[in-house]
Amino acid sequence: MTNTIENRLIELGITLPAVAAPVAAYIPAQKSGNLIFTSGQLPMRDGALMTTGILGVDVEIDDAYACARQCALNALAAIKAIVGDLDKVTQIVKVTGYVASHPTFTNQPAVVNGASELLGEIFGELAAHARSSIGMAVLPLNAPVEIELIVEVSQ
Repeated sequence: MTNTIENRLIELGITLPAVAAPVAAYIPAQKSGNLIFTSGQLPMRDGALMTTGILGVDVEIDDAYACARQCALNALAAIKAIVGDLDKVTQIVKVTGYVASHPTFTNQPAVVNGASELLGEIFGELAAHARSSIGMAVLPLNAPVEIELIVEVSQ
């Protein structure tokens, strides 16, 4: 069997990171039936947050978009750790994005597009998903973005 998703990652120049260590009492992802639910993933790269702060105050949309992409990569790493092969993903079901935002910042969807568009690049039609983009006063460790995924996988 050809590893289509692994080949796609190589074509895109993407290397999945190691699974990010939890910052509290939880696991990175949980499988229930054919669904995998990831814990909220922060924009950790090489063990540190890519940036910190609040949208509309000290973080720009482009930087937060890049953070959302990293969060999605971290979520995919957690999923792969459970199923062993991302070709087992049959559907990206839901993306939930939390964006640390000043009360006047209302463009959370543009930030969460970082995760949604990355998933589209990797999974194509399988990435069509439901989504929520939620503004928050603050996120753990002062991260600007946190992303959760729900994916369906084959047995």
